[in-house]
Amino acid sequence: MARPRGPFVSLPPALLPSNKTVLTGRTITLEKLQPKHAKDLFNLVGGEEPAKTSLWDYMGDGPYVHLEEFEKNIAARSASLDPFFFAIIDKRSSGPTSVQRTTGATEAFYLLARHAFEDLNYRRFEWKCDSLNSPSRKAALRLGFTFEGIFRQHMVVKGRSRDTAWFSIVRDEWDSGVKYAMEKWLDGENFDETGNQKKALQDYKPGSAAN
Repeated sequence: MARPRGPFVSLPPALLPSNKTVLTGRTITLEKLQPKHAKDLFNLVGGEEPAKTSLWDYMGDGPYVHLEEFEKNIAARSASLDPFFFAIIDKRSSGPTSVQRTTGATEAFYLLARHAFEDLNYRRFEWKCDSLNSPSRKAALRLGFTFEGIFRQHMVVKGRSRDTAWFSIVRDEWDSGVKYAMEKWLDGENFDETGNQKKALQDYKPGSAAN
């Protein structure tokens, strides 16, 4: 008796992002991280203020108190092609922006997912975070990622044991509703004159009573 196996697939080869890649949305633009971004980014996430140092609690590096050290980090990441780092540019100010809990945050993930699935031919789009990072886990679910499980004692970060939570969106999910929900939510018609949403992202997902 034949044992069960997965379905056959036929896909074009997956590609790597290009140094010239620029992803443009309604509120933000994603461009390859460059050393020129370091100073503006440091103003957003560097320094000794508790509100800024806490941003690095679940990161593998940081916090950064001095600009010079931060500039070296950005220079190294700018030279990397795998992983490939993007800078999020606010279209109003033309500079790097902080996007936590903003429309730009959702749009950044939409642009990255669309690029991964539709330009680079990937089958899955991943989100990984410290399992104790509750805001990150909630954000992944809000955006349409599916929780896949916990990698227990995955690594040691800054001397502390880390369990890693894994989430993903696969191509079928992107095509069958995740893309639609993000595009409908991001549409300018979904926001009033003060920038407040009219309907939540959840309301545009398949099966929602509000959809």
